[in-house]
Amino acid sequence: MGDRLKVVGINFDHFHMGDLLRMAHEHPAVDLVGICDQDPNRMQDAINAFGIPADRVHTDPQSLFDSTSADLAILCPAASKHGDWVERIAPFGSDLLVEKPFAGSLAEADRMIAAARSAGVRLAINWPLAWVASHRMAKRLVDDGQIGQCIEVHYYGGNRGPLWHVADKVERTAEEVQREKPTSWFYKQSHGGGSLLDYLGYGTTLGTWYMDGRRPIEVTAMVDRPDGLEVDEHSIVVARYETGLSKFETRWGTFTDPWTHQPQPKCGFVLVGTEGTISSYDYETSMRIQTRDCPEGRQIQPTPLAPPLENPIQYMVDVIQNDRQIDGPLSTHISRIGQQIVDAAVRSAREQRTVPLLQ
Repeated sequence: MGDRLKVVGINFDHFHMGDLLRMAHEHPAVDLVGICDQDPNRMQDAINAFGIPADRVHTDPQSLFDSTSADLAILCPAASKHGDWVERIAPFGSDLLVEKPFAGSLAEADRMIAAARSAGVRLAINWPLAWVASHRMAKRLVDDGQIGQCIEVHYYGGNRGPLWHVADKVERTAEEVQREKPTSWFYKQSHGGGSLLDYLGYGTTLGTWYMDGRRPIEVTAMVDRPDGLEVDEHSIVVARYETGLSKFETRWGTFTDPWTHQPQPKCGFVLVGTEGTISSYDYETSMRIQTRDCPEGRQIQPTPLAPPLENPIQYMVDVIQNDRQIDGPLSTHISRIGQQIVDAAVRSAREQRTVPLLQ
């Protein structure tokens, strides 16, 4: 038991909490020692699914940490509440895994970084696409120089909408979706709702990872906000780098969800390098690469994920057990650059002009 890690789940605003708790529940070196949300009803599915006893269920974080210590706290609050919750939980001393996006704004992201640094804890931002085998394979191919320097990233990301599914991708009906839309935080501007904030960070953060941490010079964005909604359901963002233009597009309302049937356009990434190209689409079992010696292109199979890189819980357990720093797209360094681009896109869409990247 000495080598086992204690994990808690706090704030169930985002339904991804159920997926993350399942990963913790199934990890052989993890004890799920507590969950917490101010609304007991939101925890009931997890209680039932993982057999969580009543004495491990809390409605206040202080009560949770009075009852147990924790090595890792999973946080899933609404996007614009990430700063408040990291500042609230970091002083308890556990490392933090915050479900995407990084934050509702760059200022909030910086508050999170400062709170974690002050408390002496690690802060990771989980991007579920970081655990897609082809996307990790694409990064290895870039790092190996297979397409030279990555100079363009083309990203299309989204799904039918955030209310069409719950934890474990369980589908809901159109009637349920329409009934919940008026009250869901996903559709509230004050809570960081909208397709741009929900999905753009995926593209800009993994795009920054593929670009080896390079930042764009300026950003232009356009959004579509349907009548009657506070937030957008479609955005197109163009970022100008020293190497050229990259494009990031987000969409709530794709024809199908990419984890069941790839919509058209396909969700995922196309990377353009000085010596070739790579396409890596979400959840697909093959990818395409063009190189100078094979300009016609060929299909390749991504290397299957293996521990500790199959999911974020495995990754964080490995980080904690080996006292390592967080790297890649989960790091605050890469995620902050992604957030800088998101902030610029929000500003550009609001002001209807091209804007520079702010530091």
